[in-house]
Amino acid sequence: MPDPENPLLAASPLPFGLPPFAGLSLEHHREAVEQGMVEQAAEVEAVAASTEPPTVENTLVALERSGELLQRATAVFFHLVGSDGDEALRALAEELSPRLSEHEDSITLDRRLFARVDALHEQLDALGLDEETAELVRATHRDMVQAGAALDDAAQQRLREINAAEARLTSRFQKELLADTRARAVVVEDVAELDGLDPAAVDAAAEAAAARGLDGRWLLTCTNFTNHPALGRLHPRETRRRLFDAQVARGGDGEHDTAPLVLELVALRAERARLLGFPDHASVVTAVATAGSPAAVRARLDPMAATAARKVGEERAALQEEVERHCAETGQPLFELAAWDWAYYTERLRRRRYDLDLAALRPWFEAGRVLREGVFRAAELVYGLTFAERPDLHGHREEVEVFEVRDADGTPLGLYLLDLHRRDTKNGGAWANSLVSQSRLLGTPTVVSNNLNVVAPAPGQPTLLSLDEVTTLFHEFGHALHALLSDVTYPRFSGTRVPRDFVEFPSQVNEMWVLDPRVLPHYARHVETGEPLPDGVVERLSAAETFNQGFATAENLASALLDQEWHGLAAGEQVASVPEFQAAALARIGLDDPVVPPRYSTRYFAHAFAGGYDARYYSYLWSEVLDADTVAWFTEQGGAAPGADPVELRAGGDHFRAELLSRGSSRDPMSSYRAFRGRDPEEGPLLARRGLLPATPTDEPGSAPD
Repeated sequence: MPDPENPLLAASPLPFGLPPFAGLSLEHHREAVEQGMVEQAAEVEAVAASTEPPTVENTLVALERSGELLQRATAVFFHLVGSDGDEALRALAEELSPRLSEHEDSITLDRRLFARVDALHEQLDALGLDEETAELVRATHRDMVQAGAALDDAAQQRLREINAAEARLTSRFQKELLADTRARAVVVEDVAELDGLDPAAVDAAAEAAAARGLDGRWLLTCTNFTNHPALGRLHPRETRRRLFDAQVARGGDGEHDTAPLVLELVALRAERARLLGFPDHASVVTAVATAGSPAAVRARLDPMAATAARKVGEERAALQEEVERHCAETGQPLFELAAWDWAYYTERLRRRRYDLDLAALRPWFEAGRVLREGVFRAAELVYGLTFAERPDLHGHREEVEVFEVRDADGTPLGLYLLDLHRRDTKNGGAWANSLVSQSRLLGTPTVVSNNLNVVAPAPGQPTLLSLDEVTTLFHEFGHALHALLSDVTYPRFSGTRVPRDFVEFPSQVNEMWVLDPRVLPHYARHVETGEPLPDGVVERLSAAETFNQGFATAENLASALLDQEWHGLAAGEQVASVPEFQAAALARIGLDDPVVPPRYSTRYFAHAFAGGYDARYYSYLWSEVLDADTVAWFTEQGGAAPGADPVELRAGGDHFRAELLSRGSSRDPMSSYRAFRGRDPEEGPLLARRGLLPATPTDEPGSAPD
């Protein structure tokens, strides 16, 4: 019998359906997920076994209404696994994930259900449906076909086995990577080895060490991507090398080796692709994305890779000159630039060339002020939203902040939660989670959480952000806006439930307000004096926009194309060695420079092997084409120009919201883009932003104007 005291078994009584995090136990999660599967199975069985002729209401709408408990339970459970997942929670996730996969297969592979959906799809043109309901028919049919609903019994059985095994392996990959990331933190015995870090960062390293019983020492914890932020500030070259080596060793040989998991995952995904009639997993993924095919991905990214590699060569030469200058000034022996030196000498060159020290700007970016006077202010200016703290409501930890969000007319839209700081129980990186998704059908608002990994300061000290972390906060809030501004009927279309190569687009657009003159002066205030940024800083930041973009583009492209290479393998293709495959793939791509490693190397590439971005990591650069083109639109309309009329800014924001943010995937996302922009996206704005426009004769070294 279900436990009547389990708070997950009933709809949350809290405002907006905020989950009741307090007092949740492991057994509460297990019971709610298991009971949710039982209830949805019964609901779906009633639809599949119906003898009534299929209609949208008795088939598709009934499916949309099914699984309310399961959705509620899994949203809370996996939010906690990612944000605060101790060993017991992660073990339960590893246990439940294959069972949830089997449950989903029991729905999507049900031939009786598919026959009903197929019948509606066949008569779609005659049904006279509104735009969103017609898309519901198309999307449900497409998803069931791609899941294998039309395959024979033997193929379906193998698909079930593959899907369950994949769910188990991805959970294990994340678990092993998190454990290894924690284990490879760099222990520092002498504070002199941290020379270059600001006092707050040194104090945080001491706190991290003390938390692990390493009193009197300092601990540099690893991040999820290759180049640790501290590499740009640490003066001792040996400390930089140790930290870099720890970063790239994650998931490597030893207790938490992820290579066997990678090989098993890519083999299973390739086999599934063959069962579904595709040559490889990348073809399966892109078929339902805006890209359409792996060939389209390569057509856009391969030319960028060649240009980025050329830019990297130029940047590397300039940094080697900086090394030589530094060695001459300090009298240390000359050395060749290595991967762990890139960020450090990039910052030295940036300071010398542009009079910019990014690390020195941190006191102007206090996290609370950035959120309230920056992120929230931009949302008010562009969309008319307001935010009110709700100290009476609580997230999964005491430090999580909760805000009520209202529309310009005062209508409540939902709740926004922020979980800012890094901890050992938290997945790396930054992301957004929808705990409750907007739907007119279900009468649900939005509850969305942003999760970052900012190093917590010493007790009593403010949290200071780097400019990159400020940008990340604006970016993740873009995902939150996509969820909060959703206005759809059916839950499957809500907010960020769009193709992966479209989902990053709205979040990237929101980054445009970081340096906006109507926003920046309000949040960029010195934490102690309240003074604004020094004169000329913003102009110098703008002047340096394309600085180091060869490196930034190359490391992203290397990961995106490496992901495509892994998932371009056909069923039966054998890979003997993960490092050898990666080396050969990067050579084929033309991005095998050891000084510029991929942003994510295979063994710690959680996006591709645990995070739902398998064969989809290209999405960031793909979406940035739309993002840059959208920023150009705002500028053309006058809304993004300095000193523009706020009315024009709101008009632009309202148009973007009406045609794109509110739509989710209730219509084809690229149709939404065309409705917003008036045409297909163009690549020029992105290439200009990254300094990757093709060279003209007058750009070539040694040439002179006509």
